[in-house]
Amino acid sequence: MSTIIDGKHTKDKNSFPVKVLSLSSFYQRMHAIHPKTLEDLEFPTVLQQVAARCNTELGKEGAFKIEPISEKGHLLQLLEQTSEYLASFTNENRIPNHGFDTINAELRLLKVENTTLEVSGFRRIATICNTVSVHKKFLKKFKEYYPRLFEFSENWEENKSISEEIGLIIDKFAEVRDDASTDLKHIRRQINEVRGKINQSFNAALQRYQASDFLDEIRESVVENRRVLAVKAMHRRKVKGTVMGSSKTGSIVYIVPESTLNHTRDLNNLEYDEKEEIQRILKALTDFIRPQATLLAGYQDYLTHIDITAAKAKYASEMNAILPEINTKKKLVLKDAFHPLLYLSNKSKREKTWPQTIELHPENRIIVISGPNAGGKSITLKTIGLLQVMLQSGLLIPVHERSSVCLFHTILTDIGDNQSIENHLSTYSYRLKNMNAFLKKCDDRTLFLIDEFGTGSDPELGGALAEAFLEVFYEREAFGVITTHYANLKALADELPHATNANMRFNSKTLEPTFQLVLGEAGSSFTFEVAQKNGIPYSLINKAKKKIERGKVRFDATIAKLQKERNKMVQTGSRLQEKEIKAREEAERLEKLNAKIKNKLENYQELYDHNQRMIQLGNKLNTAAEQYFLDNKKRPLISELLRIVETENSKRKKTTAKQVKAEREQKKQVSQELEKKIVQVREEKKIEKKKVIQQEKNMPRPIFKVGDRVRLQDGKAVGSIDTLEKGKAVVNYGMFTTNVSVDQLELVEAKK
Repeated sequence: MSTIIDGKHTKDKNSFPVKVLSLSSFYQRMHAIHPKTLEDLEFPTVLQQVAARCNTELGKEGAFKIEPISEKGHLLQLLEQTSEYLASFTNENRIPNHGFDTINAELRLLKVENTTLEVSGFRRIATICNTVSVHKKFLKKFKEYYPRLFEFSENWEENKSISEEIGLIIDKFAEVRDDASTDLKHIRRQINEVRGKINQSFNAALQRYQASDFLDEIRESVVENRRVLAVKAMHRRKVKGTVMGSSKTGSIVYIVPESTLNHTRDLNNLEYDEKEEIQRILKALTDFIRPQATLLAGYQDYLTHIDITAAKAKYASEMNAILPEINTKKKLVLKDAFHPLLYLSNKSKREKTWPQTIELHPENRIIVISGPNAGGKSITLKTIGLLQVMLQSGLLIPVHERSSVCLFHTILTDIGDNQSIENHLSTYSYRLKNMNAFLKKCDDRTLFLIDEFGTGSDPELGGALAEAFLEVFYEREAFGVITTHYANLKALADELPHATNANMRFNSKTLEPTFQLVLGEAGSSFTFEVAQKNGIPYSLINKAKKKIERGKVRFDATIAKLQKERNKMVQTGSRLQEKEIKAREEAERLEKLNAKIKNKLENYQELYDHNQRMIQLGNKLNTAAEQYFLDNKKRPLISELLRIVETENSKRKKTTAKQVKAEREQKKQVSQELEKKIVQVREEKKIEKKKVIQQEKNMPRPIFKVGDRVRLQDGKAVGSIDTLEKGKAVVNYGMFTTNVSVDQLELVEAKK
């Protein structure tokens, strides 16, 4: 079984055995990723959105159980299956419907001896068997398009006997067939005969008592599923039979005629026999299906998995997610990455979502993001973590196709306010406890994400402790991204060779965030600028500036100045890039034009050479004809003609019969392609013409006047209108005049 690693297909040792697999073995939890991490990254919300796109109840339940996968082979197979299902949305070979009703109740009954399934249960089982058969047949036919889904479907053997046997017993209306057994067929024939006798005897009694005027106007009714006579209360004793009740007013008594009672008893006996025979047939069918209970459970698991895969593909389609390259080089390159929840939320509001580009690799393992609040630092952090968790759970992610990701054994997060009321822990105490857990788990296969690193305590002491933690993470070669306002952490990131600073770009003029990450430099907090924008008095801001060290203000101002310079450089770079793209496009256009001109010149040269040769050949033939005209000798003429032909043939290349055939086939193919193109162009022109005609029909017709310059809709000649009368116009073209309907005219120029 092959998997995509570094853009190549390789054999995977962790491939699935071709046996029945349960979903519990398919979705294995990666215990190194703590549930609190999943909550911090809002992964349960993603699962909720995936579950909403499932068609079945079991699919919805399974979607909520999706968790990070520990087995790399299983994970890659899940990702590729989802990617294949996503591809089916854009090609003609759509994967068949996988909807089904759960058969859990039937599976439980099959485990108990001497139980019998209901007719509706058999219908559900038959539907599941037929759906799986359709899927297996489809995936086998298109296994080149869907190799992973085909391999997964091969884990279950096809069993047509179950649905066929059910089809022989139960019809499409969920009724037991008459020919389900010989005895049932005989019983139902007798039932029909007895019912006929009942109807005959009842109709005879109805006519007799109607003639005697013993019946009410309604004549008859139905009580307890039986036809009864509606007898007037005063004549109740004159009608022999069994009383079944009376009307609310008591004026009508409902009586079954005595003549039908004997037949009714026979019918009851036959209906009992029918019920017993149906029960026997269904029990035999249940016993036939019972040994296949494990296979049926597997079929249900298969369709549940397909439902979850389809939901993940729909989810991916809505946010333009893909399966990026998965590398083994411990490199995380996310290009144009979107936060899924934010992207879908903004998409529904028709608002723009800003993508992020970030890169982690052994030479740049840790990134320290700084900058003002509300600039997008936390969103960037959550985007990285959520996309990584989604990918390691078998979900496609919204990134550029040139992105490349690796798999982490452990993902650690410390995001948001984690104050614990139950344990009486402050935010800082909780964070210290969290950092202690980080130290125990952190290694070179870890990705850590920490928001507002070091906050919650005295800035100097908390910053120093955070710096020590960061140094330990760095020494253990862990990968991570942190956000902070502490200057000492920014300085440390600048000093460490495999760490780097980054900032969220901020417009210093409008003091609005641009939500774009810039690597290579620390960010200013813009504390005083933001305060000034929010209406804080300048005198108060000035007073605050005096209360801190002058060096700190100058350091922050320098950072802010560097950011402004960076923004200018980025704008200049963007303009230069645009100019470069335009210049490249112009160069490509000129190159194509040059190639076309060169091709035309070559064609003209070939045509010129051919014409010159034909002229020379014509001159030779003309000379031979003149000589024959003078001396009227055939032999010299034929000799000269043969010499000319042999001379011309010697210039031609000798070709074999096979080459001649190949050339003819090539010419034929070119001719066919040309004909197809001509037909296509003609069709396009027809469609375009229809559109123009439709537009003209929708446009209001002009009001013509005498003297207007007009032309016919299908013509080119322009004339002037001499007279107009009853929708007809006489158009003068100078040399002649013509009488036409105004509906056929187009206005060229109105009379001034």
